[in-house]
Amino acid sequence: MKRSPAALFLLLALACGRTETAQSNSAPPAAPSKETLKVGLLTPGAVNDNGWNAIAYEGLQQIKAKLPAEVSHQETKTPAEREEAFRAYGAQGYLLAFGHGFEFQDAAMKAGAQFPKTVFITTSGSSVSKNVAPMVFELEQATYLLGVIAARESKTGKAGLVGGMNLPSIASTFLAFKAGAQSVNPKFEVKEVYTGNFDDAGAAKLATLSLINAGCDFIFHQANEAGRGVFDACRERKVRCFGSNKNQNDVAPEVVVASAVLDVPTAFVTVATRVRDHQFKPEVQWLGMKDGIVSLVWNEALKKSIAPATVAEVERIEKTIRDGSFKVPRGKF
Repeated sequence: MKRSPAALFLLLALACGRTETAQSNSAPPAAPSKETLKVGLLTPGAVNDNGWNAIAYEGLQQIKAKLPAEVSHQETKTPAEREEAFRAYGAQGYLLAFGHGFEFQDAAMKAGAQFPKTVFITTSGSSVSKNVAPMVFELEQATYLLGVIAARESKTGKAGLVGGMNLPSIASTFLAFKAGAQSVNPKFEVKEVYTGNFDDAGAAKLATLSLINAGCDFIFHQANEAGRGVFDACRERKVRCFGSNKNQNDVAPEVVVASAVLDVPTAFVTVATRVRDHQFKPEVQWLGMKDGIVSLVWNEALKKSIAPATVAEVERIEKTIRDGSFKVPRGKF
């Protein structure tokens, strides 16, 4: 294996993060080496959210185990925190740093210009430079199918969408959901509510209850940790809903019909391997169903309550998405 560019830097621990070093199970722990691959991760929220942030942390742990690598994670909330953390990774010799979300683009571009030997990856967006690029997960392919399910199975002709921050990447998944629903019934009504953050489960619950009171009998969320409040409301009112990003069918198995799922861990390992092997290319990396990264996962227990014709239609559309003959609508960002 070629010597890593990280050999030019001192090995330091992040004062504000936590660092974990992978060790072999078949050999005694070795002293830190300048050859050690170092990978950092910034998330906008807690990694125990059983959703967006959790799948990124799972990806980091798989990098640690499979490559192996020394890894670090930090939760960053503000633009200043994102910039500071990315600069710290660059200054401390990290070969790769992930920013998990659309909102990390500006910080990645600034740090990338200052630390050209560190690769900065954002999980969404369009900003590209010599050592900065986004991975764009085409979750819209799965949320379109959720919209089809909702419109075919709804008794009220209405579905609700609960978002945290109104980011282009989230709005795009909502656009695809609406397009899927209105492909079934052009008059099907889709209502959107944004709570303004990803942490307040109480606000998400109230938003969900307001949608249910307005007649929505299917709910989809993009609220990260606050999604727990969405599921609580749906359980209380016995309204069917969908999971997002991670397979959340088991979070509320009595009401979650299916989940729009991202295999972020596989994507993280793939990108980290390319960076380690000096095969990184500064370009937008599109990852969808054809790549095995995006999928719709049914809750098998509730799938029995869905009309067989609906299941068959979803399978038919999914096949056209996978073979490229149908392009799911998405927003511009």
